Parts: sequence; C-alpha cells; structure tokens
Amino acid sequence: MTHSTPAAVLWDMDGTLINSEPYWISAEIDVVESFGGEWTHDDAMAVVGSGLFISARAMQAKGVQLDENAIVDALTERVMAQLCDSGIPWRPGARELLRELRTAAIPTALVTMSIGRMAHHVVNNLGFDGFDAVISGDDVKNPKPHPEPYRAGAAALGVQTADCVAIEDSPPGATSAFTAGATVVGVPFMVEIPEGLTHALWPTLDGRTLEHLSELHAKVATR
Repeated sequence: MTHSTPAAVLWDMDGTLINSEPYWISAEIDVVESFGGEWTHDDAMAVVGSGLFISARAMQAKGVQLDENAIVDALTERVMAQLCDSGIPWRPGARELLRELRTAAIPTALVTMSIGRMAHHVVNNLGFDGFDAVISGDDVKNPKPHPEPYRAGAAALGVQTADCVAIEDSPPGATSAFTAGATVVGVPFMVEIPEGLTHALWPTLDGRTLEHLSELHAKVATR
C-alpha cells in the first residue's frame, strides 16, 4: 500500500469530535417552545451540520421572534451550559486519533460552525494541545456547506486543501470539505452522508489511526 501522509488534518467538532448534537436539539426545542412554536425531530435533522445562522432562520420560520444573532447566542449559551454541567462527551476514538496526529507533528485545525467561544471551550478542555488553528462560525462569511470554512482551515495552516484530510459527520460539512478539495472521511452520526460527498465512510473513529488516514489520502491522490 502506498502511503501519503496528509499535510494536515481538518476536524469538524459537533458530532465528529464531540457528541453535542443532542445538546443542540434540546436547545433548539427550548428556544422555539418559549415562543409557542414546535420544533420536531425532522426540523432538527434538517439543520444538522449547517451554520448556526441557517438554524436561526429556520427557527424564525417557526415563530421565534428574535434576530439571528440573538438566536445564535441563546442556543450557544444553552449548549455551553450543558457542556459545563455534564462534561464534554467525546466521540469514540476521536481524541485518541487527534493525540496520535499531534504526536506525529501533523498540523491540525478545528473547522466548526459553532461560534468561537464554544469552540475554544472544547479545545481548552481536550487535556492536551490539540489544534494549531480554530476556524469557527463567526470567522467565515459563508457557512458550511460552502467550501469557505475548509479553505480557511487549510489556509490558517499554510497548506493546500487538496493536501488535507477532513473528518466530518454531516452532509453540509462533508459538502464543504469535498468541494474545497480535501480528502473527506465521513463518520455519520445523527444523519447519513451520501457516498458521493466523501472518499470513505467509517462507522466510527474508534481504532482508526494516522496510517488509515494516510492510506486513504494516497488512494485519492493517485486517482
């Protein structure tokens, strides 16, 4: 097998690094119901992985009478409160793979549509120096599924997106990484990811290593 170590690995956060999607759904229900509306499971699934302002507009359509910034702040505060109360629920194998990448001196960036204060809260509680850069939802003009977030992540590390592996759990995130030109590993969690948006679909990161990422990246590079 030909190995091609990626120049960097770009990580999604919610649903990929941490199991925070149930926290977001709880927060969405809370905010919508406070205005007398209903937020269904289908409503929640429709915005998984999208930018928070996309979620905010969907919630306005359900009767939430707040501007987009206020909705994003309300959601973030509720999710962060749950993270503080219950601890950060790491996804299986995620921290282990991230730690291996750091030991091997592979540059890493977190590319999340959560806003900066939440992203840095998670990063600061990893237990080790996990990321060289953090790109959050308030750092980009165009959220996932637009390719801008992943292009920004690669640029922050000084590498080309095509030389990176990106790890994602949702269709919007996978679309963002794929159209930016990265080698995409899909690790579906709350929603399925179409095969055409990834180069590999793994059920979990548990047991996955830098060698697995390098083998996949080599396959993509030689196509």
